[in-house]
Amino acid sequence: MRLFALLLLVTPGVIAVIGIKLIRDALFNVFHPVFLHVAIQGLFGVLCVIGGIAFIGGFILHRDRKRNLTKGRFQRK
Repeated sequence: MRLFALLLLVTPGVIAVIGIKLIRDALFNVFHPVFLHVAIQGLFGVLCVIGGIAFIGGFILHRDRKRNLTKGRFQRK
């Protein structure tokens, strides 16, 4: 079960890292032929970073709520 949880967290982490690389490449004008324009490449990188971090944060919040480790602000109503 722990291996599954580790894989579940590593995959969005890798996607976020790829997003950071795409943002960096877009800033330095390194174009990948998969994307039609450098701006689209940068926007896709931003979406990958936000999505990866949001997934990891949601996973940790769900786990902490399940174990009753959150303070009053993050408790379910």
